[in-house]
Amino acid sequence: MLTKFVIEGGHALSGAVTISGAKNAALPILAATILTKETITLHNVPVLEDISTMFSLLESLGKKITRKDNTVIIEEPNSLGYEAPYEIVNRMRASIAVMGPLVARLGKAIISMPGGCNLGPRPIDLHIKGIEALSATCCTTHGNLDVSAPEQGLIGTIMNLSSKNGSSVLATENILMAATLSKGTTIINGAAKEPEVVDLAKLLTKMGAKISGAGTESITIEGVSTLHGAEHAVVADRIETGTFIIAAAITGGEITINNCVPEHLEEAIRLFREAGISIDIIDDKTLFVKAGSSKKAVDFTTLPHPLFPTDLQSQFVAYLSLAEGKSIITETIYPDRFMHAAELNRMGANITVDNGIAKIIGIKELSSTSVMSSDLRGGAALVLAALATKGTSEVLRIYHIDRGYDKFEEKLKKLGAHITRTN
Repeated sequence: MLTKFVIEGGHALSGAVTISGAKNAALPILAATILTKETITLHNVPVLEDISTMFSLLESLGKKITRKDNTVIIEEPNSLGYEAPYEIVNRMRASIAVMGPLVARLGKAIISMPGGCNLGPRPIDLHIKGIEALSATCCTTHGNLDVSAPEQGLIGTIMNLSSKNGSSVLATENILMAATLSKGTTIINGAAKEPEVVDLAKLLTKMGAKISGAGTESITIEGVSTLHGAEHAVVADRIETGTFIIAAAITGGEITINNCVPEHLEEAIRLFREAGISIDIIDDKTLFVKAGSSKKAVDFTTLPHPLFPTDLQSQFVAYLSLAEGKSIITETIYPDRFMHAAELNRMGANITVDNGIAKIIGIKELSSTSVMSSDLRGGAALVLAALATKGTSEVLRIYHIDRGYDKFEEKLKKLGAHITRTN
């Protein structure tokens, strides 16, 4: 039976919250363990549905996963397989991240076409473009992507992974992993600059890879013959950090956020402050957030890092629905990512969406009601909106939220939220 959140709004959040490891860093890092037979130990791995899905995928390939709290040990007791099955891959788009490591190490990969959040078209053409640039051949048969390396293995080259929609984080990570075991040097131009790419490069370097330029638009990888075991802690989740900043502000509260990386959210913090949120950077791992005297309308555009992340757009829209004035939001990464707007309008918000642009006229108060999550971040936005209302709301289909937020309701409860998970 599907579960839901029942939320009694109107309670200002207060206290302290500790940010978990980043889902979007942990998933490719887990995929990178395919690149070695040796043991990889990972710390700060969040407890999430998507992480469990990646565990299942790795186990189906032959890895052994041992988890204790937020530490995960990945071993390889038997030979590794190269086929990622549909029944696992269709649950999560990030499953495509195993393609590069499998082809680099085994010379072959058969990957069912990936699933995940319904955010409109998200083709894997850049993944294919990148792996083919490394001399692999790709074909699609019976819903599967069949990829093979030449007999001598993948071959390093210079490539450009940008497109008219910008850089792809997951494609950059996929090809970065593949290039570590390629022959010769690979230069990825048009690379994504997100902190999650940098974190993956840190693990790969610990495993013996030779990488420079991660975090810039040009990454250089000198291929090596083998990679070895390593130990690594997953970077803190910048999207969870931003979500809790908005949670404190939308409820009129004040909280301390621990184990975060403020520098990963510089543009978001600037916009949050412009919107009336007080944010003090205590140190390189700690923020103090306090709601301002009023919520102010702002305009913003979602863009690749270091600009405003698309994964915080939904939550910020919930906040701006209560701001004074008119806000205009332009979604350039996923123009269809406004499915939460209709549900917020059910709560009384005044949001119109047209061709990837949302116009919000702020109102004084949202109304409690039942709303339905359509994707991970949109679901979080609805929870934040419900926390800000007076009365009791229900947020349905919260399995979307469980894919990306570690102990979400538990953390909110500790901050004083009245939120219950129920059937």
